[in-house]
Amino acid sequence: MEIPSLEIMLLLAAVGFAAAFVDSVVGGGGLLTVPALLMTGLPPSMALGTNKFAGTLCSFTSTAAFLASGKIDIRPVLALFPLSFAGSVLGTYTVHLIPSAFMRPLVVGMLAVILIYTVLKKSWSGAGRVVTLSPMRRTLIGAGAFVIGFYDGFFGPGTGSFLLFMFLLIGYDFVAASGNAKVLNFASNIASLATFLLFGTVHIGYGLPLGLAMIAGAYVGSRFAIRRGASYVRPLFIAVTALLVGKQLWDLL
Repeated sequence: MEIPSLEIMLLLAAVGFAAAFVDSVVGGGGLLTVPALLMTGLPPSMALGTNKFAGTLCSFTSTAAFLASGKIDIRPVLALFPLSFAGSVLGTYTVHLIPSAFMRPLVVGMLAVILIYTVLKKSWSGAGRVVTLSPMRRTLIGAGAFVIGFYDGFFGPGTGSFLLFMFLLIGYDFVAASGNAKVLNFASNIASLATFLLFGTVHIGYGLPLGLAMIAGAYVGSRFAIRRGASYVRPLFIAVTALLVGKQLWDLL
């Protein structure tokens, strides 16, 4: 295992902390970490696998922080966890059969709709942590967890935004929606990471300094979001979603 230089470790640690601070709440940390890993000279496939390794540590930490604070509605997310996991396994397998690039225009459109809707809807009158789900809503949210899990394994950018928005739509407030979303994101991350490890495209030497910094960033970011509430999460969600739209449009054009 190649050990990175001190300069590279410091770069990855700084980027990882900043990325995880944001990613722990609304996702989008890959906007910073993937370019940083590519700058170190790792090939794209290795950079993606290493990023998934660090991202899994990040999502685990933020999930634990939200869980400890009581901001996760445990019963429904436990039921949705295997659906998100299975969707990601299928998506990661499918990406080896079908190129994922064709999804970019669709993703840009969907993220733009989410962004516009969230900006126009000035307040989310969600019920907070406890939401009663009808059989129809259970079916729809189950399908959503599987499809978004598939998307995370198949393509990935914006997964956190899609999950958070899904929970907002069924009645959760921003903080509870963020906590629930991190659990499902953790499920899809585990599945995708297992596949990257199977194909040998994870560099542990680079992933550890990045991942350890992301653990710290995720803890601080999650605690900050829990204390500040929707007044912090909503504008951060809008900003990250706007950046994701811009990044995908840039890649598309």
